[in-house]
Amino acid sequence: MDEDRKDLLMQVEGMTCQGCVEAVKKTIARLDPQANVQVDLDHGRVAVTTRAQSLDVAQALTKAGYTATAMTG
Repeated sequence: MDEDRKDLLMQVEGMTCQGCVEAVKKTIARLDPQANVQVDLDHGRVAVTTRAQSLDVAQALTKAGYTATAMTG
């Protein structure tokens, strides 16, 4: 079942507080409710284990007001 999941690492600019962290998590959860999301606020990075494509994640985060770029995936 987990063979469809992949690990993504995203650089996400514009996150400044815990509210941003929660917004990022909710945005990704809309794409994949079972996604595992780890946010590194200090370095502006988001690690995601998900079934969603990296481009879809980046586009969703951009629509939410952040600048997201896939580092892996």
